[in-house]
Amino acid sequence: MRVWHGLDEVDPGFGPSVVTIGNFDGVHRGHQEVLAHAKARAAELGGLPVVAMTFDPHPMVVLRPDRAPAMISEPDQRAELLGAAGADAVLILPFNKDVSSWSPQEFIDRVLVGTLHAKAIVVGENFRFGHKAAGHVDTLVAAGAAAGFQVEGLTLAGDSQPWSSTHIRELIAAGDVEGAAAALGRPLRVTGTVVEGDKRGRELGYPTANIPALAGAAVPLDGVYAGWLTVLEPAPGAPQYSEPLPAAISVGSNPTFDGVDRRVESYVLDRDDLELYGANIAVDFVARLRGSQIRFDSIDDLLVQMKADVDNARRILAEE
Repeated sequence: MRVWHGLDEVDPGFGPSVVTIGNFDGVHRGHQEVLAHAKARAAELGGLPVVAMTFDPHPMVVLRPDRAPAMISEPDQRAELLGAAGADAVLILPFNKDVSSWSPQEFIDRVLVGTLHAKAIVVGENFRFGHKAAGHVDTLVAAGAAAGFQVEGLTLAGDSQPWSSTHIRELIAAGDVEGAAAALGRPLRVTGTVVEGDKRGRELGYPTANIPALAGAAVPLDGVYAGWLTVLEPAPGAPQYSEPLPAAISVGSNPTFDGVDRRVESYVLDRDDLELYGANIAVDFVARLRGSQIRFDSIDDLLVQMKADVDNARRILAEE
């Protein structure tokens, strides 16, 4: 799969293609259905490549930073997920003030016709684009009649309600990682580089791999969870752990020890031999074990609760 980080990276001779456009944050089940429709349309048109186009940063970061959403997936992860859902190429368009000023027709001329040579465009029925979001599906249909591309606007798919990145963010913010996984089609994943903490977990017999809970990322509500830790890239000189590792995961600031910085702390069950400092890891959330972090009156009380959390995580992950 090809990944382009701007229009100038697209091969000059590329196309024709079938294009789908969106923020695609999380590449949830609704996005996956859009990709499936695009793939089917590409087959009907003789096996054309499918291009998924997305933006970085999210347009709201530029247009209304005070209302910018916490992101479920980073651009590289998004591209990987789009490829898994059927995209043959991903175009990540850098979004800035200049791009935000393009009229709908300029967007169509520059991107869809001039660069990707689209023969068909598949988007959600609520898709908006161009300066002040003036363009919509009908705009594409009218332009397609003149430029020679087809347009399909899909009804939003879902179960009890339409799948959307906004709804998934609400579930994550409430700690409902199981609900988020149902809409995503996979567990919620948070990634980061393991940093050195205060090492209290190691002193207590539960060494943890800590990654910061970044403000711009969709991280679950404070609490304790069961999940999996995967080493995406080991630290220099450290072993590669190829399999996902079962973990009890704490999200919060560690109030018992007057912590301030919010972080994701993962204790890999029954392991104290892992070399994870400096490793790039992924933490996949499976289930919430209990609610917001508690300030314990004594270390003994904390240890009792930590053992219970680990036992619950082991049981849930064994069942999974």
